[in-house]
Amino acid sequence: IELAQETALLLKEHGIEVLLEDISPAVDITFTGNPHEKEIELKIPQADFERAHTLLEKEVEIGIDNVDQDHYLFEFTDEELLDIQAKPDEWGEFDLILSRKILASRGKDISDEEIDTLREKRLEELSKPEDKQTGWILLGYITSLLGGVLGMTIGYILWKQKKTLPNGQKVYTYREEDRNHGKIMLIIGVVVFPALFLVWNFYQ
Repeated sequence: IELAQETALLLKEHGIEVLLEDISPAVDITFTGNPHEKEIELKIPQADFERAHTLLEKEVEIGIDNVDQDHYLFEFTDEELLDIQAKPDEWGEFDLILSRKILASRGKDISDEEIDTLREKRLEELSKPEDKQTGWILLGYITSLLGGVLGMTIGYILWKQKKTLPNGQKVYTYREEDRNHGKIMLIIGVVVFPALFLVWNFYQ
């Protein structure tokens, strides 16, 4: 939470709107047996994603000689360090900058253009829809035909759910074909549910 608050303060100082949300699981350790972990989401407008990344990277000034040589990134191969550059959504600014400096120290300096290319490929990969949801589609149709709320819920999720890419862009999570199935099962559920309700009331 402290790191999130510091980051939020920095972004606010540069005119970026910030919303902090605590999304930590509410389940008690008594039931799960696992320690309670804090999970904080820091949200900003999609239009400010690139500017925010630039600000955070500038804030992290690293002199490679001042970093502890026991740091785990020094054990990474060149390919693994390049993979960090390609996946900024999985790493912090510190790791991004340090991995680039380590590559440079090994004579593997990469340009901003090369990094942009790596990250564009990453975005293309992340933007691909999920594989065909056969199991959920079958369950959704069955429960929708039975007038169940579960079927309508599955249908709505398949039809409308989106995921946010590292650049802030939102794309649909599921394939167009699966989204069409979701829309159909939602319509079926909306029609069948009140019909069953009327029939049940009629025979009471």
